[in-house]
Amino acid sequence: MSPCATLPRWRAWQFHNQPVDSHLHGFLVDLWAAVRGESGGRLAVSVHQQTAGVAGSDPQALQMLMSGELEFQSLMGGILAQHVPAADLQALPFAYRDHRQVHAAMAGDLGDYIRGAMRACGIHGFRHGVLENGFRQMFGCARAIHGAADLEGFRMRIPQGRMFRQVFEALGATPVTVNINGLYDALADGTVDGHENPLVVHAVNRLYEVSRYISVTNHMWSGLNLIANLAFWNGLPEDVRAIVERNLKLYCDRQRAYTDRFNRDALARLQCERGMQVNQADGASFRARLTGDFYRRWRAEFGATAWGLLEAQAGRLV
Repeated sequence: MSPCATLPRWRAWQFHNQPVDSHLHGFLVDLWAAVRGESGGRLAVSVHQQTAGVAGSDPQALQMLMSGELEFQSLMGGILAQHVPAADLQALPFAYRDHRQVHAAMAGDLGDYIRGAMRACGIHGFRHGVLENGFRQMFGCARAIHGAADLEGFRMRIPQGRMFRQVFEALGATPVTVNINGLYDALADGTVDGHENPLVVHAVNRLYEVSRYISVTNHMWSGLNLIANLAFWNGLPEDVRAIVERNLKLYCDRQRAYTDRFNRDALARLQCERGMQVNQADGASFRARLTGDFYRRWRAEFGATAWGLLEAQAGRLV
């Protein structure tokens, strides 16, 4: 019998919420193919797009991961924050100037703080496992958003998460929670007046078919945390974990670079090829509604330690 036949083998699933032809799927497939090859087949992870059709989408999949039914998931901080409140530090509005600053923060002390909070919930977060979506913009079906006044009464689709809800309530909008798998239909049937997302998410989900206006706001950064069930991760041999960590950094860097290029080119493509109308919104009008009570409330909620780590990277916010 070959010695390889006696090696232990771990099979696992990876969920993500984007389509096959997205900025995410191919990189995850390549990541886990490399891990399988380098580990001699000891760890075999299958990648499942659009959360494998699980009812309840990302929030339900997160419950599965925490209970041990799912081994790996990629998830944005706003949804992760339902169980790990510190993850909302990733999405604080107008806190970060660019994606490089965000990734430096997530690989440093602020990221360590968030990953520590994950461990307390049975979740393993990877230091170099924060994938890129990009900064979020606002999209309208019937009209553009030029400033905060245009959001009064605007039914803005948001993903689940208290940060998103409180941001858009403070801006005067009517936030409506819709999971990503129901967003296209909600825009098409008029359940919402628009949505806010990174350009890449808007494009790969074909949301240009059901909305007409892009208002450039850069109001929040958006990324996807690659996370694992902590018990499953700790049960892997040390050398297999090292293979995962090494390849994750490689493919995460590639995914970030690809998505950054995509977002830089997306405005022109969506305008020229899809007929979308683009305007630069008045960012100062949004920030004016958030400065003061909004930031003070979230500083009190996060606590002095977490807020200090954030401001060490992003600068003073209050």
